[in-house]
Amino acid sequence: MNKKKIINDPVYGFISIPSELVYDVISHPYFQRLRYIKQLGMTHLVYPGALHTRFHHALGAMHLMSLAINLLKSKGHVITEGEEESAILAILLHDIGHGPFSHALEHSLVTGIKHEDISAKLMHELNLHFDGRLTHAIEIFNGTYPKKFLHQLISGQLDLDRMDYLNRDSFFTGVSEGVISFDRIIKMFNVYDDNLVIEEKGIYSIEKFLIARRLMYWQVYLHKTVIAGEMILVKLLERAKHLSANGEDLFASPSLNHFLKNEISEIDFFEKDINLKHFTNLDDQDIYAAVKVWVNHPDKILSTLCQMLTSRNLYKVEMGNEMADQDRIEFLQTAAINLLGIEPLEAGYFVFTDSIQNRAYNAGVGNIKILMKNNDIVDIAKASDLSNLESLQKTVEKYILCYPRGI
Repeated sequence: MNKKKIINDPVYGFISIPSELVYDVISHPYFQRLRYIKQLGMTHLVYPGALHTRFHHALGAMHLMSLAINLLKSKGHVITEGEEESAILAILLHDIGHGPFSHALEHSLVTGIKHEDISAKLMHELNLHFDGRLTHAIEIFNGTYPKKFLHQLISGQLDLDRMDYLNRDSFFTGVSEGVISFDRIIKMFNVYDDNLVIEEKGIYSIEKFLIARRLMYWQVYLHKTVIAGEMILVKLLERAKHLSANGEDLFASPSLNHFLKNEISEIDFFEKDINLKHFTNLDDQDIYAAVKVWVNHPDKILSTLCQMLTSRNLYKVEMGNEMADQDRIEFLQTAAINLLGIEPLEAGYFVFTDSIQNRAYNAGVGNIKILMKNNDIVDIAKASDLSNLESLQKTVEKYILCYPRGI
């Protein structure tokens, strides 16, 4: 069977699967489930085109890795065929530990368990399945492989993961501010002293990349309505878990039921195979099917939250630089109690505060290094003449207040 397939990708055109092992990894059920997990969770509630999946994104990142490695080889850097395949596998699998609506899930069902740790565990399982042929890919992913720059292509301030998701998310949302010159940036890649660097000519493309990332966060990922959708999902899953813990039998797929019924610690999650088995069985469809049925559940809190989500009657979200006044929160909670006919203890499902952060460039963590014409290495923040690049290093924190519409 010919396993060197080509795939028609809407963002990059035709991309190829470079080897039989890569094809076999893509064909594995752990990877195939990414077809049924949306890349952007609730973002389609604002941008109707944002229905692309983590499967799309992983293939796109794989394609960019192939381009980057071919470019670095053309500049005289030695990368063996085995290293190339391992780097491609490492980026292909970088998001394999995401669950459905990953960030909502991490706040409600699989609390305290990071998707990065689940990715590492699933890579280990796949390595066993493929008789150790993913060992170098795992080392590159973890940053323990001798050639540091291969890890930096996967995880850093200018990695191929970010490059693909900015490009892809702007394509599917139609938000043109996220469009970046990915091909130009990759052409400017080089390796100096075992570190990934950008040649000086690429500096303006990097500036645009960082600004695009900041704008995409405010306009897409942290959009008020996207946050409202995610918060409703967090709250309804919290309510479902509360009811299950108190002996209520809720409609749910066996795998969703497992996480509703059981309080699973981080240690338990990784020690008992049953947890991973159920986790890799979960996708968006489990959540949607449950929500559609829970709309008619006798528990008023659960059914109201599910109705709000299915009818897109989302929370009103106020976003500001300061936390909401306590008197205002109490006023809204009283109004919600009267409007919905709920108990005071249950008001927290409908009126609550939270905070969000946005930081486009995290100086000190995998800095973007510019290779100047005189062979000096300079941090992008120093090399750039863009005055607001300094401000992109600051973490911007905003406070949000959520409450039902109509109060």
